[in-house]
Amino acid sequence: MLFAASKSSGGSPLIIIIYAVVFGGLYFFYLRPRSRKQKAARTQAKQVEVGERARTIGGLIGTIVSRSDESVTLRTASGVELDFIPSAIAGRIDPVPTSDDENSAGDEEPSHEGDDK
Repeated sequence: MLFAASKSSGGSPLIIIIYAVVFGGLYFFYLRPRSRKQKAARTQAKQVEVGERARTIGGLIGTIVSRSDESVTLRTASGVELDFIPSAIAGRIDPVPTSDDENSAGDEEPSHEGDDK
C-alpha cells in the first residue's frame, strides 16, 4: 500500500506543469491578441470627430452630428438622426476613392485605347 501511494503522487508535478504550459499558450495565442484588438477598437472609436463618417457596431453608417460624453448623434443618408452611446461607435469610415476621383486627381487625360476606328 505504501508503494502505491508514493507512485501516484509522483505524477502530479508533471500534470501541474502541463496545465501551466496549456494556460500559458492560451494566454499568448488567444487572450492577449484579443485584448489588444479590443483596445485598438476603443481607441479608434474615440478618434472619430464631428463631421466624419462613422460605423456603429451594428453596421449602421452615418455622419456624426454631435458628440458628448453620454451620447453620439449620427445622421444617416436619408437624413434621420439617431442617438448612440459612445461605445457603440466602431470607428471611422474613410471615403473610398471612386474611379472619377482618381481620374480627376491626376492631370493626365484617361487613355482611350481601342478607340482608333
